[in-house]
Amino acid sequence: MFWTVLKIVLFLAVVAGLVMGVEALTQQEAGLRIAIANTEFTLGPVQMAIAAIVLLAALWLLMKLAGLLVATIRFINGDDTAISRYFERNRRRRGLQAVTDGFLALAAGEGDKALTKGRKAEKLLDDPVLTNLLIAQSAQQKGNAAMAEEYYKRLLDDDRSRFVGVQGLLAQQVEAGNPVKARKLAETALTLRPAHAPTQDRLLSLQSEAGDWSGARKTLLETSRSGRLPKPVFKRRDAVLTLMQAEAEAEKGNAALAQDLAIEANRESPELIPAAVMAARAHVAKGKPGPAGKVVRRAWKAKPHPELAQAYAAIAPDESAVQRVKRFDSLLSEAPGPEAQMTRAELLIAAEDFPGARRAIGDLHETRPTQRVMTIMAAIERGEGSSDAVVRGWLARALIASKGPQWVCDNCKHEHAAWQAICGHCGGFDTLSWTETADTSGPSATGTEMLPLIVGALPPAEAEAAAAEADLTPEAETVPEAETTEAEPVEAAPEAPTAEDEARAEAEVIDLAQTRRMGL
Repeated sequence: MFWTVLKIVLFLAVVAGLVMGVEALTQQEAGLRIAIANTEFTLGPVQMAIAAIVLLAALWLLMKLAGLLVATIRFINGDDTAISRYFERNRRRRGLQAVTDGFLALAAGEGDKALTKGRKAEKLLDDPVLTNLLIAQSAQQKGNAAMAEEYYKRLLDDDRSRFVGVQGLLAQQVEAGNPVKARKLAETALTLRPAHAPTQDRLLSLQSEAGDWSGARKTLLETSRSGRLPKPVFKRRDAVLTLMQAEAEAEKGNAALAQDLAIEANRESPELIPAAVMAARAHVAKGKPGPAGKVVRRAWKAKPHPELAQAYAAIAPDESAVQRVKRFDSLLSEAPGPEAQMTRAELLIAAEDFPGARRAIGDLHETRPTQRVMTIMAAIERGEGSSDAVVRGWLARALIASKGPQWVCDNCKHEHAAWQAICGHCGGFDTLSWTETADTSGPSATGTEMLPLIVGALPPAEAEAAAAEADLTPEAETVPEAETTEAEPVEAAPEAPTAEDEARAEAEVIDLAQTRRMGL
């Protein structure tokens, strides 16, 4: 408010001063007489003031014209002048407009138009970083790989655009299917910007696909140092990579290094089932059954799995079936459930305690009817001396039962026969989990042999049969079969299911060894 009043007062004062000045000039009788040749001009006070203003304006205009003349001469000579700067500003304005139109066309998917605008901007602008990037991306979108590569390489000459140039070349190599060059470019890009998240992820993916597990672990460590990964996530992923490195070293014959890596992987993620299995075997190979048992029990408590039971059985391979049942009691009691029931039933079958196996399996054939459960029931019936018709009935039900828990990718829901770090369908890293599935097609992933926990030598009769059939690879000890009895006639009963008819038609006699070979 104060400043507004002050401005009004000053304006009124100026107006009043001008009025008083004009009035004073009009009252003056003096004037100015100008004689030019035979012409005389007499100017009054007001006229004198106007003439002075006009004279000053004429002098200012004359000076400007003189400056324009000098600038024109300098412009002709090639010097930097206002005229050259005017044309430069106009040229730059048109260049920036071309760049803007080019990037808008690029975003709209119009590669041809974007390339045209990029070429125009290249001529108008003295900014190679901006124009090279536009032309490179436009050529890549258009499908001109050679031109895109040329302009991406030009970006390498400037420190500001070197990372972008490497990223462009990296994307080209990935698209062209050159993983070796792509991995080297990704490593170069990561050295330029170690904390760049997309580059870290891409390099980790490329190294994993190439089986460079040691390099992948280093990349994961850099990712963790950048603060992107929580510590539990880092330890889990590092455990997966360490486990894969251990498997790779085992394939190369470096058993000692593979064992150490497996134990390290289990230490970082005790709940990772494959790591626990391999670590337990490593401890057993080193003559340390105690640590092997602790590793399996901890993993079993987190998530029961048949492979853990196999690893636990391998701790004492020479024990009797009865001793094994007793040793397994402490393990199975830590995580009661369907897996513990099936494992106990298989152990009791190996000990020829068929009534105990029936009690152990309980009502799983009704509540969780899987291929494994149905096969166990068939083994119990065979062990108790039931007829072939009853055994075949259980096996026929196994044909249409679900496979039970499988290794399933959490991203694409693709099933895998065994655990692996990278999904073979969608390429996801560490996305496989042991999950129930209702699919009945194909064999079970739990080691589809009938009794996976019965470890030991085959009886002589079956060993001879196995040697005669080269394509069969039984992995477990079979249960002694009851004496063969003739099938008793069955009284009138409802029609058997189609699957059962097919099973009966396919095999005249089905015993336990044949069941195991069938993958049930």
